[in-house]
Amino acid sequence: MARIAGVDLNKNKRIGVALTKIYGLGDPSAARILEKAGVDPSIKTQDLTEAQVAAIRKVIDTEFKVEGDLRKEVSMHVKMLVDMGCYRGVRHRKNLPVRGQRTHTNARTRKGPRKGVVSIRKAE
Repeated sequence: MARIAGVDLNKNKRIGVALTKIYGLGDPSAARILEKAGVDPSIKTQDLTEAQVAAIRKVIDTEFKVEGDLRKEVSMHVKMLVDMGCYRGVRHRKNLPVRGQRTHTNARTRKGPRKGVVSIRKAE
């Protein structure tokens, strides 16, 4: 099993698909990485040589921000929006959809489970 950027890649998948398991890499960036490293995208991860793995690691380290560094950067951007008090920051703080989606109905993933209406009955 190849370990790149702190992630164990699935050995039974093609390397072009397996690289997308790394946070921050999708299909286009995985294809670009393999092209620059000179690796065939259709080869299985288990069939990679150590030289090919090293070439992939080198390209990722020099040209891409992935995993921990990228997660930290994204969370810092969100924190900056919250501290600034802009509209997007307020939506993040209230845990509501940020990009203009409606909340009258839907948005259950972001808002959480429904809060039922508690009716108060008079004792008779």
